[in-house]
Amino acid sequence: MRSLKNSFKRHVLAGLVLATLSFAGQAQTASPAPNTTGPGAAGVDNALLYAVAWKQTAAEYRALYYQGFNVARMHVQAALAKRQPGDKPLAVVTDVDDTVLHALNYWGHLVNQKKDFFDDAIWDQWIPENKVTAAPGAAEFLKFCADNKVEIFYVTSRDQGEKTYEYAMGHLRHLGFPYADDKHLTVLRDTSNKEKRQDEIMTTYNVAVFLGDNLNDFRRKYYIKGDVDKRLELMDADREKFGRDYVIFPNPTDGHWMAAIFGESEPPPTDANREKLKKAAARSAWQGK
Repeated sequence: MRSLKNSFKRHVLAGLVLATLSFAGQAQTASPAPNTTGPGAAGVDNALLYAVAWKQTAAEYRALYYQGFNVARMHVQAALAKRQPGDKPLAVVTDVDDTVLHALNYWGHLVNQKKDFFDDAIWDQWIPENKVTAAPGAAEFLKFCADNKVEIFYVTSRDQGEKTYEYAMGHLRHLGFPYADDKHLTVLRDTSNKEKRQDEIMTTYNVAVFLGDNLNDFRRKYYIKGDVDKRLELMDADREKFGRDYVIFPNPTDGHWMAAIFGESEPPPTDANREKLKKAAARSAWQGK
């Protein structure tokens, strides 16, 4: 009887050892779980909070838009004053999202959903809802241009499938923006490179000013991936153009500035990327005493 008990124990023990070794082997070969813990249950540790709160509430944010469109208007007025018979017609070339259109309730939704990075799937769901608003000063500036026969060319980069162009046109018309037609709206679905279309416009129009919220809205050379210093260097080299040829609007939540940090404009919400964001935020940091 004792012998049977000992034999049974040995079999059980052997089975446990084999199971443990098998589990260990599986643990070594299994793919690691995605490191995407994200904000906590209350969402108050969301990395987006400062940026989105600023966009939602800061008078300074709105003032920068008014300032930008005031500067753009001065350039259009100067171009009108200098026009001579036979000159090419005047135009303004503008980006759409975060330049003449705002998506504040999209960002508010991300915060409520405890998302701390741009979410492309949610963006694609939000676009058809027509919840866009006009950027502060945009409608007045565009109307001034239209009243003075200065054409507006909208050049944007979006991709929501086959209805992408329809959605973009719907946004412009929903807000009553002038020149919302096929001649004046360009939607790039497979690239963010706007330079070719801008160059085409400049062959037949005298462009008074370019508007955008990303440097890449002006020239493709600024689209630098994974190199913050190089992008800063290129921008500094063109410092005379800002406020003159280019008017740039503030956008702290997304854009091509992120590609310089992460290597892509819409990085996934991983803990590794959260560490990169923290490192970028502490790029210059006092060490204390």
